[in-house]
Amino acid sequence: MATNYIVPHKLHDDLVTAAYRHRGFMADEAAAAARFSNITARHGIKTHNAIKALHLDEHFGSKAGGCVPGARIEKLPSRYKAVARWNSNKKLGQAVALEAMAEAMRLADEYGVGAVSVDNAFHYLWGGGYVIDAAEKGYIAYTCCTAALAEVVPHGGKFPTLGTNPHSWGFPTKEALGFCVCIDWATSVVAMGRVQQFLREGKMLPPGCGVDIDGKETTDPAKIIALLPFGQHKGYGLSLIDELLAAYTGGSLPTLRSRWNTGAPDEKRTPAFYFQCMRPEAIDCGDFAQKRTQSQNVKAVIQDILGHGNDKSILPGQIEADAAKLSDKYGGLLFTAAEIDALSQIAEEARFEFDRTKIRAVEV
Repeated sequence: MATNYIVPHKLHDDLVTAAYRHRGFMADEAAAAARFSNITARHGIKTHNAIKALHLDEHFGSKAGGCVPGARIEKLPSRYKAVARWNSNKKLGQAVALEAMAEAMRLADEYGVGAVSVDNAFHYLWGGGYVIDAAEKGYIAYTCCTAALAEVVPHGGKFPTLGTNPHSWGFPTKEALGFCVCIDWATSVVAMGRVQQFLREGKMLPPGCGVDIDGKETTDPAKIIALLPFGQHKGYGLSLIDELLAAYTGGSLPTLRSRWNTGAPDEKRTPAFYFQCMRPEAIDCGDFAQKRTQSQNVKAVIQDILGHGNDKSILPGQIEADAAKLSDKYGGLLFTAAEIDALSQIAEEARFEFDRTKIRAVEV
């Protein structure tokens, strides 16, 4: 059991909105940031909540030139009716991503599948939040992006030329399971934030996480300057997918992303996004065994996977779904004491009233 603090949804959203407004973002952008931070906190995602979002904005976003408050999305002509092409002009990533996934869903309703490519983007944080939101509305959803920085060494190399480059899939399995399967992963063994955590705690990392300045593997967090892809060539290949999709979209050279004082002045330094939604019925070939329907067949497949003595296995998305249930049980968002400290600092910056003495503590 650990002590957690229940922050009411409205208080959280008002605080996050105030923080983004204080930094010059428009009302709709601040509202999108608050909505998405609520989604992350509700699902127990500690690595990409409002605290992380505002930290990224400070280091790579509005205070560094990587994100432009009030920027407008330029929606470009497309030869293909099911594909949208956007130049986001460094608009806040969460606002762009929520709108892009909504557009992918709209296109899927019309054409069975919809895709949106986004150039000149800013970090959109947790990809799982977008695909879970779409899956809960009945879609098979996917997104990937290039990370803000190149921090990952390609398999067999020694210099970081790839981002942590996540992939996120969501499946509308609520009827079959009670929650939506969400498969969401970065392509490095650990995040750089984990390295920083171990450095603070004076701990060594497990083997295979990172390399030193000479490209040699090390477990010492003080010496790690770049990360390794998970699964060696497999994680490398998955990370490369994001870089190549971004390259086809118009993405920047990985080693220049978010490094505003490096390289030629006319080079780009922004990430790129990709979103895709499918209507499940659009891929239904109609030949299910034992006259099962599509939804019955999905349930049967899942039961088979978790059968045969695998009853203790969990499906991706279950931990996040359990966290959301816990949030709903307590009627608010769960934060640790350290996170409340961070939220208090955010409130102080935004000149927002945040009385931590009124926040209820629970043992979870």
